[in-house]
Amino acid sequence: MKKTLHYYLLVLPLLALLFGCSSDVYDEYYGRPENLEDPIFQRLEAKGNFKNFTALIEKAGYKDILGKSGYWTVFAPNDDAFAKYFQEHGISDVTKIDDATAAKIVKYAIVYNAFKEDRLSDYQSAKGWVEGSAFRRRTAYYDGFVIKTIKGEQKVVIGINRNFGAASYVPGDNNNKYVTYFMKEYFQANSLSSYDFNFFYPNKEYTGFNFFDSKVLVADGIAENGVFHEVDQVNLPLMNIDQYLEQDSNLGANSKFSLFRKILENNLVTYVLNQSATTAYYNYTGKTDNVYIKTYDPILTFAPNNENFIKAEDNDGQSSGYTLIVPENAPLQTFVDNILLKHYASIDLLPKYVFQDVINAHMVQGSVWPSKNALLNGLKEGLTFNFNTDITDRKVLSNGFFYGSNKVQKSNIFYTVYTSAYLDPSYGFATRLFNEGSGYKELISNINTRFTLLLPSDATLINLGFNYDTRNQYWTYNATGVSETGSAARSRLLRLFYNCIILSPKGELDNIATSSGIIRTGDSEIPGEYIRWSNNKVYAAGDDALGTSVNIIGKEIQENGITYYVDKFPQFSTELQGLVIKRLATSNAQFNSFYQYLLNSTVYFPASGKIDGVELGTSYTFIVPNNAAIAKAVADGVLPASNNPTIQGEKDLVADFIRYHIIVNRTASNDGLSTGLFETLRKDSKGEKTYLQVSSVAGTSSVPGTLSFKDNSDTSTSTNPNPVPNPAANLIISGGNNLADRSLIHLVDNYLKFTE
Repeated sequence: MKKTLHYYLLVLPLLALLFGCSSDVYDEYYGRPENLEDPIFQRLEAKGNFKNFTALIEKAGYKDILGKSGYWTVFAPNDDAFAKYFQEHGISDVTKIDDATAAKIVKYAIVYNAFKEDRLSDYQSAKGWVEGSAFRRRTAYYDGFVIKTIKGEQKVVIGINRNFGAASYVPGDNNNKYVTYFMKEYFQANSLSSYDFNFFYPNKEYTGFNFFDSKVLVADGIAENGVFHEVDQVNLPLMNIDQYLEQDSNLGANSKFSLFRKILENNLVTYVLNQSATTAYYNYTGKTDNVYIKTYDPILTFAPNNENFIKAEDNDGQSSGYTLIVPENAPLQTFVDNILLKHYASIDLLPKYVFQDVINAHMVQGSVWPSKNALLNGLKEGLTFNFNTDITDRKVLSNGFFYGSNKVQKSNIFYTVYTSAYLDPSYGFATRLFNEGSGYKELISNINTRFTLLLPSDATLINLGFNYDTRNQYWTYNATGVSETGSAARSRLLRLFYNCIILSPKGELDNIATSSGIIRTGDSEIPGEYIRWSNNKVYAAGDDALGTSVNIIGKEIQENGITYYVDKFPQFSTELQGLVIKRLATSNAQFNSFYQYLLNSTVYFPASGKIDGVELGTSYTFIVPNNAAIAKAVADGVLPASNNPTIQGEKDLVADFIRYHIIVNRTASNDGLSTGLFETLRKDSKGEKTYLQVSSVAGTSSVPGTLSFKDNSDTSTSTNPNPVPNPAANLIISGGNNLADRSLIHLVDNYLKFTE
């Protein structure tokens, strides 16, 4: 109560003082300053050379808006601009301009917020002004509801205002159009020049402040409610990219881009009923028609009818727009016939993902300036167009740049070994696996890297027990005694494909029918292993174990390599490496001495073939000294004389010897790919890792490569200050490169000696 009374005691005298003041004093303090400029409409009237524009402002119902408070920028065409407009449109004066056209001219001249010339080249980001980063502004004009005939049926249609399908539509966002201007400050900040302006407007003068192709004659007219800039041209709202393509298609035989639009409209456009838009239409018109949003496939880089930019920030459309480069009908038809339909009877049979990729190859989520075409397209590839020779049409539109071209973007996915599966319905399973985020698509569609691809058909996969459940969206595998679904089946299939992707920079397998050799599959990102080839047959470790082979049944040459069609997969092996060494000792007596020591050692389990510390699925290199080298190791005291010792110390000696001849996590061959210090399975007396120096030199078609292993016997230690180096162990070609699970087993001419 005391606080309330105290409040009134303070306020009542103030009120008495206020009302005791004369109205003159009040008006002097709160009234409109005498030096404040009039609002935009009154300023234009007073100028005297905007009579036609002010008449349209009144006709459009914008006198009240521009004649009172607010915050606007107006690009105002003067009366000379209207004189040209009347002549170009065959009308006598401003009274002949109808209400709808008047509204278009006026609304498209009005930009939200007030911008003087020195701010128009700056981007209003959420964090503040970014200087030299803007060349566009959002206007008061939008298309709104449009009645169109869609497949013979009239519909009320609006454009999508976001890029991610119908669900991303934002009610209340009117999809306002943008204007584009060309300013010296922006050009300098972005290393552009008059060339970039004149590429779009070849017969116009670049002044350093152009509004579209018109000149800004007088900038920075200051008004109470904003800023106006005098321009020498009347501008009607520009079409967006979607509308420009539609206009071109309506030209019939004179259309240049109708095939591109047909691909878009028939495969990647839907009209989706939207209730909020329907309600807004009813509130605006009183009509009960349903309203449909014209929606583009959300996989596309952008929706060509979206006037907004990506909306990462509200004003990001100030700093960039979209770019679409559209091939003319003739080159696009040639591309369709020769590339897309190589294995399809008609374009209607192509999978949807092909259409998505064709369109995305020509889309850029950003503004591609003629002198700086360095941005990536929707497939994350560089553009392949020469803007001086390939561009036949160029337009600044309300939501971006449009370029017509006499060429199709040469996208990697249409000219690489990836294409062999991608554009052939007989290899849909392989395409699905490549596209599933496995990394295969990006790898083998690299046009700058040469590959050999071994490609099994869907029929082959089904015969092997694989399938794809489209209802449940997962892979399945069913074979004798094995049934897998989901990730297990997919992992099995991926493992098989590991052996089908071969990095072959020198074209090693180009003559697979008449040559033979060994090569590593996969790359640094994909865990492949070595396979062999000979006379149109391919062998992986599993094939050696099973006595099978893979037959080459056809081929297709691509720009980054060769695809070989195969009748089955190269089989990965589940045979333990110890059993492979046992098998080698049976077929090649030079492996036998080492195997006998292995067989009787504490690290080997004969019943299973497992070597302690060696696991399936991990890469290894097994170094097997030949019989003479084993005899030398015995003579040098590195191994006991008996291959089945009974004394624990001798058993430990054998175990350490075997471990030191196994390299872990690396597979070395004589192909020049593996040189360096590599870890072995052995640990020293302190439990630390031990290493071998590996040297690999690639061979030629007539001379095999070399591979050698060097131990640390030449290392001086406190207990051995004057070491006697043990010679390197060199690969014996006739006994080398034997395949095992993610492993190679080599016969060498010396043993390896570890020195503590």
